[in-house]
Amino acid sequence: MKSSRHGHVVSLPRPAPPPFDAVGASPIDPLALYAGGIDTSDYVAGVGGALRRLIPSVGDLLDLGAGGGQLGAALRQQGRRWTAVEPSASMRDRLARLDPAPEIVAAGWENASVAPADTVLAANMPAPLTEPASFLARCRNLARRRVVWVVPAQNGPRGLCLAGCLPREWHGEDETPGVDIVMAGLAPADRTPVTAEIGWTFSLIVSDLPRLAAYLAGRLGWPEADPRRPVLFNHLAAQARPEQGVLRLSVPRRSAILIWSLT
Repeated sequence: MKSSRHGHVVSLPRPAPPPFDAVGASPIDPLALYAGGIDTSDYVAGVGGALRRLIPSVGDLLDLGAGGGQLGAALRQQGRRWTAVEPSASMRDRLARLDPAPEIVAAGWENASVAPADTVLAANMPAPLTEPASFLARCRNLARRRVVWVVPAQNGPRGLCLAGCLPREWHGEDETPGVDIVMAGLAPADRTPVTAEIGWTFSLIVSDLPRLAAYLAGRLGWPEADPRRPVLFNHLAAQARPEQGVLRLSVPRRSAILIWSLT
């Protein structure tokens, strides 16, 4: 259920979603895994709450790389257009199940045919880190009032989901804060101060820990007979917190909010 307050949609308590792997034994979709963790994390409360305070009037919202739509749903303004650009079919399915659902565009940010919006949002997507200059130019072309990016700010891994549960020698990721990479990739004239940094906890509900451990080992490129596989399972099991018949794995995260005002 949802109610309206000050023009924004406010989510009311609802039953907890099922664990990400509760149905069937199909291969784990990395995007679905991450989206399931966002569902059971305090990300929307922390980052979404900060954005609502910083942007009291969102207007028409264009959500690039919308993922599961959790942040867009928290920010959308009642009576205004919400467009979600999302290339992943599994994430578009999630977006379509939202009530109300956004207008969904099956495309990447580079070639999406969309109308300009008051606020262009890009949260937790690769483009600000991999192509910051060209992505910012695209966002500016689509924004009437502001561009908003939410990028990783923790001094730690930011690629493989749950890499933060693993030793660095296993995940092997660059642990430079993502916001530093973004700034380094922009010309000085294009940089904007960090408006806010929000700490939150990625928290995933797991019903089948062996399956999750096998998935992570596969993503790390470990062969089936790799002796580290049982060690990885034991490492996760030691961190997992029992909770009503399932397990919860949690990783501290931090997000930086960057806002370019165009008016």
